[in-house]
Amino acid sequence: MKVLVFTNLYPNHVAPNYGVFVKERMTHFAELKGCSIKVVAPVPYYPLNFGWRSRFNRVARYEVRDGIEVYHPRFFMTPKFGMMLYGWMMFLSVLPIVTKIQKHFDFDLIDAHYVYPDGFAAIQLGRFFNRPVVVSARGSDINLFRTLHLIPRLLRYVLFKADRVIAVSQALKSAIVEMGVVENKIVTIPNGVNVESFYPFEKESARKALALPNRKTIVSVGSLTDNKGFELLIKAFRRLLDSFDADLQLAIVGDGPSRAKLEKLIASLELQARVRLVGAVPHDELRLWYCAADLSCLASAQEGWPNVVLESLACGVPVVATSVGGIPEIIASNAVGLLTARNERDIADALGVALNRNWRPQEIAAYAAEHTWQCTATKLLNVFHAVLERGALEKVAGGNIVQA
Repeated sequence: MKVLVFTNLYPNHVAPNYGVFVKERMTHFAELKGCSIKVVAPVPYYPLNFGWRSRFNRVARYEVRDGIEVYHPRFFMTPKFGMMLYGWMMFLSVLPIVTKIQKHFDFDLIDAHYVYPDGFAAIQLGRFFNRPVVVSARGSDINLFRTLHLIPRLLRYVLFKADRVIAVSQALKSAIVEMGVVENKIVTIPNGVNVESFYPFEKESARKALALPNRKTIVSVGSLTDNKGFELLIKAFRRLLDSFDADLQLAIVGDGPSRAKLEKLIASLELQARVRLVGAVPHDELRLWYCAADLSCLASAQEGWPNVVLESLACGVPVVATSVGGIPEIIASNAVGLLTARNERDIADALGVALNRNWRPQEIAAYAAEHTWQCTATKLLNVFHAVLERGALEKVAGGNIVQA
């Protein structure tokens, strides 16, 4: 089976941590017998050499990552304006390179990640090349975009036109059903975890390797954006520090637009000696940060199926997280973590309870190991086979099969 993966959510040499969850799923899929992929991961066209968007200039137009060929064509977009046209602009921009790829890699199916604009462009590619399209919804493409003006119409167009829709959680599937898509067209395939990269390691050794003081440690991993709730977590940590009888520290791993605001908050709460903004860390080095921690915490407002939760659990580290999106489906038992409401008092209380509890790291890691990328890839292959078999039947029946 030859699959063309289409998404802007894919790592590149400039942003190696970007869309790692897509890379992991599709790299493991490509390892299955008889399966091969090529990736088209467009990046915005930006002709200037200043500003944060100038990084797009540095992305190579072609690279090989983990043995997978990845193409990075440019697509035209106007930042903050004309979002209604992003899907069409992406389709027209990538059509020449996909045409070239198709000549030597006659793909059977298009696998698109992110409903809009990626999924929209993929639907047009599917029509042009007469190939079925499977679209994966990831979280913010549904949870956020369906609240924007006019964009929900485009989301529904993609979801109705796709041959199958994959949701990474039951909560996301329910949100898609609320948009009018029939339930049996949607398949839930959660993200997995690479247990060869994430596994338990002795805490004091991890802290020593990271030059961290040997204190009780909370870690939180994610992009520094308002959605991830780091401001809320820092305030909750201040509250916890004032009431908890222990030597504590908080490490926030990631980078993003909220960094300056968080630095100012840390200073205003006099937490410079207790809270560390680590910055971005290569994905394969995150294990040490999880293993150095007694707890990890995620205070997001919205989530699909956050990999950071499974990665922490795979390292034997329990998680305190807000009860949003697919998180309750991962933390399905208080043996692996605690769910909390999204306010500083409840987060502080949950962190305090978790720090006082005797957890069983090996059991936590064993639970996470039930959710591997290999399992995810196998489920994905079954979906692709079903789509292709249905297409073959439709050709035989003259297109008279009714879409389930």
